[in-house]
Amino acid sequence: MIVDLALLERQFLEYLEVERNVSKLTIRNYNHYLTMLVEFLQKKKGTVPVIADIDKDSIRSFRLYLSRLPGVNGEMKSVTQGYYVIALRSFLKWCVKNDIVCLAPEKLEVPKNKDHSLKFLDTDQMTRLLNQPLLSTNNGLRDKAILELLFSTGLRVSELTSLNRDQIDLKTREFGIIGKGGKQRLVFISKEAAEYLGRYLRSRMDKSKPLFIHHRGKNDITANDEKMRLSVRSVQRLMKHYVRLAKIPIDATPHTMRHSMATDLLRAGADLRSVQELLGHKNIATTQIYTHITDARLREVHEKFHSGNK
Repeated sequence: MIVDLALLERQFLEYLEVERNVSKLTIRNYNHYLTMLVEFLQKKKGTVPVIADIDKDSIRSFRLYLSRLPGVNGEMKSVTQGYYVIALRSFLKWCVKNDIVCLAPEKLEVPKNKDHSLKFLDTDQMTRLLNQPLLSTNNGLRDKAILELLFSTGLRVSELTSLNRDQIDLKTREFGIIGKGGKQRLVFISKEAAEYLGRYLRSRMDKSKPLFIHHRGKNDITANDEKMRLSVRSVQRLMKHYVRLAKIPIDATPHTMRHSMATDLLRAGADLRSVQELLGHKNIATTQIYTHITDARLREVHEKFHSGNK
């Protein structure tokens, strides 16, 4: 039986790609997390690690090592450490499924995240943010369309950057997308987002397939499609730029726009199950992070209609 850890890792990643149709981003991240473990064990042992080297003691040492790694602001956050554990647990489950003797995956616990607050923008903050791009420039018009589309659809940033022009129907203001885990869903565009998206597309002089592209002068028309495509990192940077310009006291990201869209719908009276479908959540338990909004609405309903409050 194959027990070489690095080889098993490669086979696991191939399984995710071929059998599970997992996104390239997830595979890249899992590769990073598991490679870190392999390198840690190899350095600790001084020999090529095997599956049997993953035991409770080695995992404890690895997690201690992770907790002391530098993060963005000091030590690595517990939520980031949790990604490593989730990847390892998924790998061990695959090993069990393939009759490979290993540490039981259920013995691994994901670190608790101390920060459970949900970041979203209120109406005033969202208005200020959406008004920041300068519409007289190519980048400004593009960025306005991006911000409006993020808020309108609740798209993940990776879903947004993967869009092509031919996917978008501005007449029906809807389009289909294959999201996380290969899950298909229908996405709807608001009238406001459709207006600015249309203006942006009409301003384009190139024939590139990507919906959102870099604007780098004369090379736009001849550049390769994928080189032209705006990256996830670029969208994150432009979002950070406009958040700073709008003087919003929240470290808002493209994912904050997703939270804000869900919050906006629930405040207006949408039910949790519908929001689940619009966001593409596989399990409604994931959507229930927004129950703080529905709880507030229930209180309003109780105050308004219960006879004991009259």
